[in-house]
Amino acid sequence: MEWLIRMNNALEYIEDRLDKKIDYKELAKAAYCSEFHFSRMFSSITGVSLSEYIRRRRLTLAAFDLQKSDIRIIEIANRYGYESADSFSRAFQKTHGIKPSECRHQRIQLKAYPKLSFQLTIKGDTEMEYRIESLDFELRIVGRSNPVKTSRAFKKIPTLWSKAKKEGVMQELIDMSWENPKCSLEGILGVCGNQAAITDEEFNYFMGVRYDGEFPAEMEELIIPPSTWAVFPNIVDAWKRLYAEWVPTSGYELADLPCIECYYAPGRKPRHELWVPIIPV
Repeated sequence: MEWLIRMNNALEYIEDRLDKKIDYKELAKAAYCSEFHFSRMFSSITGVSLSEYIRRRRLTLAAFDLQKSDIRIIEIANRYGYESADSFSRAFQKTHGIKPSECRHQRIQLKAYPKLSFQLTIKGDTEMEYRIESLDFELRIVGRSNPVKTSRAFKKIPTLWSKAKKEGVMQELIDMSWENPKCSLEGILGVCGNQAAITDEEFNYFMGVRYDGEFPAEMEELIIPPSTWAVFPNIVDAWKRLYAEWVPTSGYELADLPCIECYYAPGRKPRHELWVPIIPV
C-alpha cells in the first residue's frame, strides 16, 4: 500500500541521518505529508513522539560506538547532535542508566531501541462513520490560544475548558457563536496545532468560535483558508482511530492545516465532531 511505503520511507530517512542533522521538512516530504500531521500521525501510531524516537535511536547507536571503539566521548556526542559532553552524558544516563564512560566496561547492561517499521493491520470489526464537507469560504476563528504538551493533551485540554467555563470565557464564546450562523461548523471550537512544530512535544490549542465581527482585545484570531474536511462523530474515538485506521485506507492525504474539535449546543446529536482537513491523493 502506498501509504505504508511512504511512512517506511520516512523511517529510512531518519535512520540514514541519525548521525547528521535531520531536515524535518524533507522528512515530512518523504511521507507525502505536512510537518504537523506527520508528527501527530507518528506519535499516535507508535505511542512515542517523533523527537523521542530519534533521541532513543541516536543514543542506541552512541552506545554501540562507545562499546566498539575508543573514539572520544565528545566526538560521539557531536556525531549524534549533542553540543557538549555534559548534555550528552545527561541524555545517555537518562536512557541507559549509566554514564557514557561506564559503557566501555564489559558486562554493562544497556538498552537498545530498535528501528521501527510500519505495518498495516486490517481490523474491520468496527466501522468509522464520517462525511466529507467542503467550505468554500475563509474560516475566521476568534478566541484564545494555550500551549499544551502533547504527552498530556488528553488530560490538559479538559482542564482548559473547565477553567474557561469558571472564568466566563466559555459563555462569552457561546454568546458570540450564534450571532451569524454560516455553516455546519458552528459551536465551540478547539483548534489543534495552529503553530505546532514537527517535534510535536508541544502544540497550541486554540479555543474559539467562528466569528466575523469585532472581538474583545484579550482575544486573537486564526484564519483558515477554504478547505475540504473529513468529519467524524465522537472526538475521542476519532482521534484514536484517525491515523492508524482511516487515513491509510481513505484515498485522502491530510492537508497542511490544523484539525478542529467542534462542540455543539445541548440537544444536538452528535454532541461533538472532529473536523480533519484533507486533500484527494
